Amino acid sequence: MSIFKMTRRVWLANLSAMTAGLMSLGMPTVAAAQDDVVLGALRFTSHGAGFVAYERGYFEEEGLNVKFEFFQAAQPIAVATASGDVDFGVTGVTGGLMNLAEKNALRIVAGVLHEKAGVDGMIVLASNKAYEEGLTSIDDMPGHSLAMTQVGSTFHYMTSRIADEKGWDIADIKLVPLQKVGSMVAALKSGQVDMMIMVPHIAKALAADGAAQQIGKLNDYVEYQISTMITSVENIENNPDVVKRFIRAYSKGIADMNAGLLDPNADPSEKEALTKILHKYVYTDQPYEKAAPSIQNGAMFLNEGAALNKTDVEKQMNWFVDSGLVDSDLTVDQLVDSTFVETN
Repeated sequence: MSIFKMTRRVWLANLSAMTAGLMSLGMPTVAAAQDDVVLGALRFTSHGAGFVAYERGYFEEEGLNVKFEFFQAAQPIAVATASGDVDFGVTGVTGGLMNLAEKNALRIVAGVLHEKAGVDGMIVLASNKAYEEGLTSIDDMPGHSLAMTQVGSTFHYMTSRIADEKGWDIADIKLVPLQKVGSMVAALKSGQVDMMIMVPHIAKALAADGAAQQIGKLNDYVEYQISTMITSVENIENNPDVVKRFIRAYSKGIADMNAGLLDPNADPSEKEALTKILHKYVYTDQPYEKAAPSIQNGAMFLNEGAALNKTDVEKQMNWFVDSGLVDSDLTVDQLVDSTFVETN
């Protein structure tokens, strides 16, 4: 459970005021204890900036004692953040997140993962069965089934964007909600569904093992802000300094990830060091030698400085509203708090 409860917030506010008073009088102060926070995440390479920030002491340097709570889909992270079970979440921009923002429960405060042309991103896979029957390219998608976690998920939105770019009606694709990423993978491997869109560390491993076939890449058609950092409105209002310090530490992890895993001129020893850190959280059931290539294949573009593409978030919001998945009264300023990072 989150340690940010109202009594603790009041205590911290009083302590801060007392400390400021003592400093103004030139009196010595006692160092404040670290703030305990819980981060909701997925065991994906694309969530690795948080793992790096933790392992390299960036959170600790900001006076934060971070613990992780792991999930198997994006929307439950938003629910947990709104309820206070976690203090921060890294998650896709989903319909569930937007509906919670409309209820004044949470806000997006930073950007994390962004689809960018020229950098590995989400991959479209076909089952072996469907591939053998003719599903060999993006152009063949209509008339086939596609696995996703939930209605209103990022997978739902990605599919709609491909359909829009190709001039299809999304109704021509049978969307199959399976709740968890693991269930999506199992359904594709067994041929119960024809397609799915998946992060590269999973997609490339499936293709390499012959368990599925790659038929396209999302960023050949779409560039967009996939995942963001969220926190509760209560946290923003009562602990803005904690939010700032958390984002600052997380941003250092982003910088390390982009420099060490995406830069072709990166020091090989740094790439290996980052991979070993990520292996503590990603593909933990595999020996390092087997997991390392998949972890490295999962490196995707992360927003430098945790900057946020607010314009694209608003575009996503409008699609969810137009699709009847989000309350029409939602505004982008209810969804996004722009005070913590650069936005465009």
